[in-house]
Amino acid sequence: MTESPRVAVGGVEVSLDHLIDGERVAAERIFECRSPLDWDRKLADVARGDAATAERAVGAAVDGFATWSGLPVGERAAALRRLADLIEARNDDIALVETLDMGFLHRSMRERLVARGALNFRFYADMAEAHAEPRWPARGTTHTVQRMPAGTAVVITPWNAPFMLATWKVAPALAAGNSVVLKPAEWSPLSASVLADLTVEAGLPAGAFNLVQGIGSEVGAALTADPRVRRISFTGSPETARRIGAAAAVNIVPFTAELGGKGPLIVFADCDLDAAARQAAAQYEDSGQVCLAGTRLLVEASILDDFLEALRVRTEAHVLGDSRDDSTTIAPLAHPDHLARVEGFVERARAAGDTIVWGGRRRPESLHYELTLIEPASNDSEIVQREVFGPVLTIQAFNTEAEAVDLANSTRYGLSAIVYAGSADRTERVGRAVRAGIVWANTFLVRDLAAPFGGCGLSGIGREGGDHALDFHSDLKTLIHADDRATDY
Repeated sequence: MTESPRVAVGGVEVSLDHLIDGERVAAERIFECRSPLDWDRKLADVARGDAATAERAVGAAVDGFATWSGLPVGERAAALRRLADLIEARNDDIALVETLDMGFLHRSMRERLVARGALNFRFYADMAEAHAEPRWPARGTTHTVQRMPAGTAVVITPWNAPFMLATWKVAPALAAGNSVVLKPAEWSPLSASVLADLTVEAGLPAGAFNLVQGIGSEVGAALTADPRVRRISFTGSPETARRIGAAAAVNIVPFTAELGGKGPLIVFADCDLDAAARQAAAQYEDSGQVCLAGTRLLVEASILDDFLEALRVRTEAHVLGDSRDDSTTIAPLAHPDHLARVEGFVERARAAGDTIVWGGRRRPESLHYELTLIEPASNDSEIVQREVFGPVLTIQAFNTEAEAVDLANSTRYGLSAIVYAGSADRTERVGRAVRAGIVWANTFLVRDLAAPFGGCGLSGIGREGGDHALDFHSDLKTLIHADDRATDY
């Protein structure tokens, strides 16, 4: 691989260039990358791709597809396991780069999120290698379903937890035999560059994995409009998804989109109240920059006051500080523009007559926003109906199970929900009645990678996870072999 300019990020050397066809590629233009931990300090000047960069990357991926898809599945799986091993070996470096670039807690990165990235590659390597083609007899024939690698996949990832989410999307695409062009978010691109180096070190053939950095409207739009692309996987905002979906429709390209949520956390009177309050306070973690967070607290009226007091105690135990300090529990927001967006939501809520129960202000001299709880004047309030993606929760009371379900289903989103109740029958009923891609009962963020992942309504289209992801990244073929008993349909 050609040497390229690198910058020390917390002492970790990171390339600033694209990776195309196994080589680092410079750009005439750059964009600045700054740390939310110290916004006055520039981390790096990163290569800024354009339409020509996108065309070159897709061309390399198309060529690389022939080589990568032609390898036996066992060889592809072995390369992905080597990549997982390299991620684990570089765990501390990746964690530090991501913390400085995006701001998430260093403790969470090094203990949990980077390891999940390695697990994603190992899981899909195992799943692809273990796949058995469905086969069955039918009217004197044998039907067999074959997965064919689809082609080149464009993967566009968000700025929150960028390394883990990139691996979550890249791993099944590569495991299915596709080549990949990854476009990370411009607010936090640096850990993706580390991943690109590791794909080369793991021995992936040139063009199998390509990295293009830049502004979405400049390079992302060109990637998704390229007619040679055969799959698009996106996580981000509904607004961007509409543009990507329109581009995908022109070329009839399958498209998955995970677009965030406005999840309810439903608390019934018969639950373990302390556990529910502890879980509610945990929704502030990562400064609320988590699509799965249960940001709408729906609490049975008879325990509302007791729950509020328990939640207040748990909330006040949080520590807003430097993400590198292990005593910190709440990181800063990722970018000044996002801080302004969160602040705008709260100020509009205040002006509309919603009650600020606590919080509601930015912290001076940092990108922190105070942990905020709002009691809306109406379920139609903007603060209830739109995703804030910050440390802002709302709280509403209900009197009956039916009312709780109606409130839970009253937004256009449907990614996740959390239910706390003392009765297994109730959690089963409510879990089935709530419209969401995933529902947790008396727990949160526990999920097997084989399970489908995705949302309903404004939360997105398609499903990731397990065979669902491998099927998405494949074209399915039915082979029908006749014997002497074959009959027409």
